Amino acid sequence: MDKSLIRKYFPYLEKGIIYFNHASTGPFSSLVTHRLTELLKEKSESNIDDYSSFLKVMEETKDLLSKLINCNVDRTAFVDNTSNGLNIIAQSIEWKKGDRILLNDVEFPANVYPFLNLKRFGVEVDFVKSLNGIVTAEQIIDSVKPGTRLISVSFVQFLSGYKIDLDKIGNYCRANNIIFCVDGIQGIGAVNIDVQKSKIDFLSCGTQKWLLGMQGLAFIYIDKNLQRKISPANVGWLSVNDAWNLLDYKMDLKTSANVFQGGTLNSFGIYAFNTSLKLFNDFGFKNVENQVLSNTKYFLEKLKGLGINTLLSDCNEDNLAGIITFKPDNPEKVFEELTKRKIICSLREGLIRFSPHFYNTHQEIDEVVNELQKI
Repeated sequence: MDKSLIRKYFPYLEKGIIYFNHASTGPFSSLVTHRLTELLKEKSESNIDDYSSFLKVMEETKDLLSKLINCNVDRTAFVDNTSNGLNIIAQSIEWKKGDRILLNDVEFPANVYPFLNLKRFGVEVDFVKSLNGIVTAEQIIDSVKPGTRLISVSFVQFLSGYKIDLDKIGNYCRANNIIFCVDGIQGIGAVNIDVQKSKIDFLSCGTQKWLLGMQGLAFIYIDKNLQRKISPANVGWLSVNDAWNLLDYKMDLKTSANVFQGGTLNSFGIYAFNTSLKLFNDFGFKNVENQVLSNTKYFLEKLKGLGINTLLSDCNEDNLAGIITFKPDNPEKVFEELTKRKIICSLREGLIRFSPHFYNTHQEIDEVVNELQKI
C-alpha cells in the first residue's frame, strides 16, 4: 500500500486543506467514518445488543496494539483518556510519606496533575528544569534524589517535539528500582516504541492524535511485575474473574491488565481504533515512522533555509518525531494568516507548532514554507 492510495482515505485533502495538526487532533479517515456509519445503522436496525461481536473486535484491536508497542496482549487495557490512565498508576501505588516523584517543567498537564494530587499523602514532587524548551534523559537521571520512587516523562514533548531517550531512562530505573511511567500520546502512531526494550513499567496513551482514533478512548500498558506489587484503586464488575456469575460477588480480581477495565467500554472508539490500526499495520508501522521522520527532517531543512530556527534545530535525528515548533515575532498573527490559507497548525504558549503525519507530502511542506515566507 503506497502513500498515494492512503491519501484517498482523507477527504479533507480534496478541500484544499493542509492539515499539519496531528499533535492536537487527528482527522478521521473515510475507512473510520464508513465503519462507524455501518455500526450506527446496525445498532439502530438489527444487531442492537451484539456484545459478542464487539468482544471479537476488542480482542483483534489488542492484538494489533500489542504488535505496535511490543507487549503481550494481556498487558494492555482500554480507558477513557490519558489523564485517567495515569491516575490508575498514581492511585494504585501504596505511597509512603517522603516518597518522591520526578517530573519536568515542560510536561503537558495530563502528566502532572495526577501526581501533584498525591501531595495530600505526603508525596514530594520534583520538577526538572528544561533548557531551551527541552528536557533530556541525562537531565532526568541527574535529578534523581534519594526517595525518588517514580519517574514520569512524555515519550515526545508536546511543545518542542523532542523525543526523549526512553531506553536510557528505563535502564536506569530498572537498575535502581524506580517505577518508569510514560505518557505516550505525542509519539505513538508517529514513531515506534518498544515497551519491553525500554523497560517501561506503565504507559498511558490516548488514541485521538497520531493514532487517528476518537476522543474518549485511551489505552494503558502495565508491566506484569509492577501489577503484582500494586492494588487497583478502582474496580468494577468486569474487573473480576467469572464476572458473568452476577450474584456471586467473589472478589477474585483478574491478574491481567483487564482488571482496570471495570465496566462498559467506549465501543465506538474501539471500532474506530481498530480500523485505524489496520491502516497503520497494512502500511507498516516502520514505514509510518520513516515517512514521519522524512517529513520532519525535510520541514526543518526548509525552515532553516528561510532563517527560521526551530526548537529542535540543533537536535540529533534520534530525538526527532513529528512535531516542528518555532517562535515567530507575532505568533497570533502568523497563526491567523495560516488559518486563512487553510493551513491548520497549533498556537501553543506563543509558539507555532506543525505536526504533519506519514501520509502528508513534501509538496505540502513546500506550500506551507512558501506561505510562511509571504507572511
